[in-house]
Amino acid sequence: MSDIKLKSLTIKGYKSIKEIDKFEPHAINILIGPNGTGKSNFISFFKFLSWMLNSGGKLQEYVAYLGGANDILHDGVDVTKSIDAHIEILTSSGINEYLFSLMFAKPDKLVFKEEKYRFTSNRIPGELRWSSCGAGHEESHLPEVSNQTASVILDLLKKLVVYQFHNTSDTAPMRLKWSMSDGRWLKQNGENLGSFLFRLQNEDKPYYIRIVKYLRLILPFFDDFELYDEFGQILLRWKEIGTNKIFNAGQASDGMLRTIALISLLAQNPKDLPTVLFLDEPELGLHPSAIDAVAGLIKAASSHCQVFIATQSISLVNNFELDDLVVIDRKKRSSVYNRPDSNSLHVYLEEFSTGQIWEKNIIGGRP
Repeated sequence: MSDIKLKSLTIKGYKSIKEIDKFEPHAINILIGPNGTGKSNFISFFKFLSWMLNSGGKLQEYVAYLGGANDILHDGVDVTKSIDAHIEILTSSGINEYLFSLMFAKPDKLVFKEEKYRFTSNRIPGELRWSSCGAGHEESHLPEVSNQTASVILDLLKKLVVYQFHNTSDTAPMRLKWSMSDGRWLKQNGENLGSFLFRLQNEDKPYYIRIVKYLRLILPFFDDFELYDEFGQILLRWKEIGTNKIFNAGQASDGMLRTIALISLLAQNPKDLPTVLFLDEPELGLHPSAIDAVAGLIKAASSHCQVFIATQSISLVNNFELDDLVVIDRKKRSSVYNRPDSNSLHVYLEEFSTGQIWEKNIIGGRP
C-alpha cells in the first residue's frame, strides 16, 4: 500500500448524500446496494471535486451540465442550502486537509461560502491553523494559491481519480484516433487508450505484455495489438488468432472496448496508478468468467492505491471479504453508508460466500 492514502472523508448535502461524517476508507471499498441508493453519487462527488479543482475554472460549467445547483443540493435548495466537504489525506510527512462549503446563489449556481486548507506535520505537535482561500468566489481559489502547502494538497487531491469507460458509442473518442504524444496517463474516460497502450509497448514493455496476457485470458480470440504512428496519431487496432486481418476500434463490441480499457488501467505499472482509484460498475459488459480476473487485478492494485468500486455484481463481491464492503441503503430521502460487522457474521461465513450473504439480505443493501 502506498504511504499516501485517503484518511477521512466528510460529505454533506450532495445529491442523495445528506451526511457522511468522518468516513474512514479501507484499502478496498466495495460499494453495494440497490439501484438509486447512492453508490454512483458517492463516486460522482469525486468527479465533481475534479472539475471544481480544474485550474481552468470549470465548476460553474459542470454545475450547469448537471442541471444546476438545485439538482445537486440534497433534495434541492428548499431543503439544503450548501454542499460541505472535509477531506483528509495522510502522507508519510503528516495530514493534509481540504475543507469547503458551496452555497446556493441565484439564479441556480454554487459559490464558495468557505474554502480552506492546512497541513499538520508529524514532527510538530498540535494542529496548525487553517489557511483560507477566501469566500464569495465562483471557482476554486486553491489552484491559484502560490505556496508549497497549497500546491502539495492540490496535487494530492488531483490523484483521487474516477475512471468510467461507459461511453462506447460509435463516435466515442476511444474508437477514434488520438495524439501519439498524449499517452502518458490513461484518461478518465479512456479516450487516449490507443496512445496509452502505444506508450507502454515502447516504454514499459513488461506491463504491456501483462495487459496482453490478461486480455488473451478474457478474450480467447485476441492475439496482440497492432499500434503504429499515423502522422502523429494512434488508432487502436488488434490482431486475432487464426486470421491475418487487422481489426480496429470501430469494429469492437462495447464489451470488448470496455474490457480493454479496464484491463489496461488495472494491469499497468502500479507506480502510475492514482492515489485513490474509483470505478463505477466495472462489470458492465464483462463476461462472467472475466469478473474473477478483474477482481484479482483490483486486489493487486489495492496494494499500491486505495480502491473504491460501486457494483451490482454478486460474482464480483464473491471475490472480496466482508470487511471490504460498504453497504448503502436509503432511509427516507438519504443514503446511509455502513460496514458489515464481520465478527457478528462469522457463523454465516462458514456456510455462505460474501456475495451470498449480500444476496440473502443478511447485511442489507438489497431492494
